[in-house]
Amino acid sequence: MSNAMGHVSLVGAGPGDPELLTLKAARRLREADVVLYDQLVDKSILDLCKTAVRVFVGKVPDGPSTPQGQINELLYAYASKGLRVVRLKGGDSFVFGRGGEEAIYLTERGATFDIVPGISSSISVPESALIPVTHRGVATHFTVITGMSADEDLPIEETWSALAKTGGTLVFLMGVRALDRISAALISGGAGSNTPVAVIEKGTTADERVVVGTLATIHQQVRDERIQSPATIVVGDVVALRGQMIAGHVREFSASQNLHAAGA
Repeated sequence: MSNAMGHVSLVGAGPGDPELLTLKAARRLREADVVLYDQLVDKSILDLCKTAVRVFVGKVPDGPSTPQGQINELLYAYASKGLRVVRLKGGDSFVFGRGGEEAIYLTERGATFDIVPGISSSISVPESALIPVTHRGVATHFTVITGMSADEDLPIEETWSALAKTGGTLVFLMGVRALDRISAALISGGAGSNTPVAVIEKGTTADERVVVGTLATIHQQVRDERIQSPATIVVGDVVALRGQMIAGHVREFSASQNLHAAGA
């Protein structure tokens, strides 16, 4: 341990499949002294941290959650002891991962950091479920939206309603619990009630489940199937393309040991 200031790496762990971790992320984990990880990280990824102290700082729906302010303080506290710190998040740190807040906090206190991008679930989870977020002649753009807001004063349902007029593909993250409100807001904004929707639970993993319906039906379908977070919601005509690909698709979900066998 050194008396000099340490260093923090903000690392995206990808969407769930441990083999979708990047080589750079794996190297940061092997080198780490301390790893602060969240609820969405596949636990086999943590096996790369051979000697690091592991600290859970996740946020569990209806369960114990670590306040963001406390996470910021922990990052700085460990770095100030001269340690190599990894802040490991599901997906990508800067896509609803609050990595920007952590980076600003560290900068204001004179700590150094680097960013290791992760594969965002906003693209990879629909892709795993055979839904391209863009497709020639169907969708020329896509929008990624949060299904929840830390700011209770933010008129988030008005934002959802306005998105109905943008066209393209809409991808909602962290939105399962608000699915009925999302559907209602999009319909009130002008989207057709028969607009295709897919909800993908635990995408890219062996536990992946996909429910396909419409804005009018999807909420009840998800309730009937007892879909839980983490799940990604995809709204738009690209959802219908899944049916054209599924017969020829072969799934291979990586076993946890593959991550280590490959020398990641």
